[in-house]
Amino acid sequence: MPHGRITPVLLSGGSGSRLWPLSRETYPKQLLSLLGEKTMLQQTALRVGDPAVFGDPIVVANTEHRFAIAEQLRAVGVDQPAMVLEPFGRNTAPAVAIAALIASEADPDAIILVMPVDHWVRDAAAFGAAMVAGLAAARQGKFVLFGVRPTSPATGFGYIRVGDKLPAASGIHAVAGFTEKPTLQTAEKFLAAKDHLWNSGIFLLPARQFIEELSRLAPEVLAASRAALADAARDLDFLRLDEAAFKNCPAISIDHAVMEKTASAAVLPVAFDWSDVGSWSALWKMADKDDDGNVAIGDVVMEDATGCYVRGEGPLVAAIGVEDLIITATPDVVLVSTKDRDQDVSKVVSKLKANGHRSATQTQCVHRPWGYYQSIHAGDRFQVKRITVNPGAKLSLQKHFHRAEHWVVVNGTAIVTRDDEEILLRENESVFVPLGCMHRLENPGKVPLNLIEVQSGPYLGEDDIVRIEDVYHRI
Repeated sequence: MPHGRITPVLLSGGSGSRLWPLSRETYPKQLLSLLGEKTMLQQTALRVGDPAVFGDPIVVANTEHRFAIAEQLRAVGVDQPAMVLEPFGRNTAPAVAIAALIASEADPDAIILVMPVDHWVRDAAAFGAAMVAGLAAARQGKFVLFGVRPTSPATGFGYIRVGDKLPAASGIHAVAGFTEKPTLQTAEKFLAAKDHLWNSGIFLLPARQFIEELSRLAPEVLAASRAALADAARDLDFLRLDEAAFKNCPAISIDHAVMEKTASAAVLPVAFDWSDVGSWSALWKMADKDDDGNVAIGDVVMEDATGCYVRGEGPLVAAIGVEDLIITATPDVVLVSTKDRDQDVSKVVSKLKANGHRSATQTQCVHRPWGYYQSIHAGDRFQVKRITVNPGAKLSLQKHFHRAEHWVVVNGTAIVTRDDEEILLRENESVFVPLGCMHRLENPGKVPLNLIEVQSGPYLGEDDIVRIEDVYHRI
C-alpha cells in the first residue's frame, strides 16, 4: 500500500440478533440490504473507496461468512482485501490488534481506520472529510475516536465526555471520560449538558503506537494475537488465524482494553448522521415513511395503520388498525413487537437458542460458496430443495450413504458428474443420482443455474455427505 493512505479495517464479526428474524448468526445484518439496494458491508466498503485517501482494506471476519463477504466485496469492486478469519469471536480488541500488526508490518507508519461493517452513515462525503480531519492527530500519536452529537437520550450507546481542545489538531478534543450504556436519567443529563457524544465505535489509530499501548495495557491480548498471526495458515484468498493460539486471547473490547485507560485517546465531534442499526425501531426512524408514518417493505398491505414498520420477506403481511408496531415476516418466522419493546428481540433469540430451535441461528436460505439452497418442502423420507449455483461455480465431488437425489434444471445449464460419466443438462432436463453414487454439480454458464432437487431416503441430514474433492478447501 502506498505510504500515507489510511488502511480501512472492516470488522465483520457481529451476529446482529436484535434484527432477528431477518438477521441471524448464519447470515447476519451486515450481509443484508436493509437501507438501500447494497448490503451494509458493501455500503461500508464503498464509504472508504476513494483511492486517494484509502488503501486496500483489511477485513476481520467470521470463518462461516468468508465466501459471502468476499463475493459481496467483489461485486462492488473491492478485489484485493486482506481477509483475516477468526476461528471464533473474541470481541474487538484482538481483531484490531491483528489488523494493526498486519498494517504495521507493511508500513511502520500505517494509520488504520477501524470500522464495524454493520453501521449506517447517510453522508459518505462528510464521513470521508471527518476521517481526513482526524488524520493529523493520528499521525501525532493520538487514538482518534469519532463522536456523534446525541439526538435523543439513548441508553443503548456508549458516551464520550468531551475534554479540552488539543492545541495542535483542529477540532480535536481530549477525552475526559467514558460511560457505557447509561440509565435514561443519566442520558438525559448528558443531552442537556451538551458535553457528551455518542461513541460511534469508529477509530483512527496509528498502528505502531496502538501496538505499544496494547503491550502496556493489555499484553495478554497482544501476545495471543501475535501468536495467532505467526502461526496463521493461508487458505485460498483467506488468512486463517491459528485456533490454539487465538483461544488464549481474552475476549475484550478495544474500549475496555485500551481506550478507557490510555492518555492518547482523543475525540473529533462529527456532523454526519450515524446509526449502529441496533434495532427495528432504528430502521423505522431511518427509512422513508408514508403520510401515516408507516414503513412498508416487500409484500405488505396496510389499512388504518400508523407509525408501523412492516416487512414481508415471504408471505403477504396484512396489518389493520394497528399503531407503533414492528411486524417482520420471513419464510419461517413472524415477529410482532411494539416499537418500544424491540430491544427485547435478543431475549427471544436467547430463549430459542436455549430450546435448540433452528430459527434462532439458521435461515431457511442456506448460503454456500457456490450459491445457496432453500428447503421448499419436507416429509417422511423425502425433501424438496431449490438450488442456485453461481456462474462458473461448482459443488464438491461427493457422495451420500442414506439418500438418492433427482435434479431438474429450471433455468441455466448444468454439468453433472455421475461416477464415470459427465452429463450436460439444459432447461427442463433432469438426472437421477443413485444412493452411494459419486457426483458433482457445476454451472459452466454465465447466468445463475436454478434447479429443483428431490431427496429420498431414510436419513436426509446435511451431515450425510462425504467430500472427495472441493475447490473451496472444505475437506
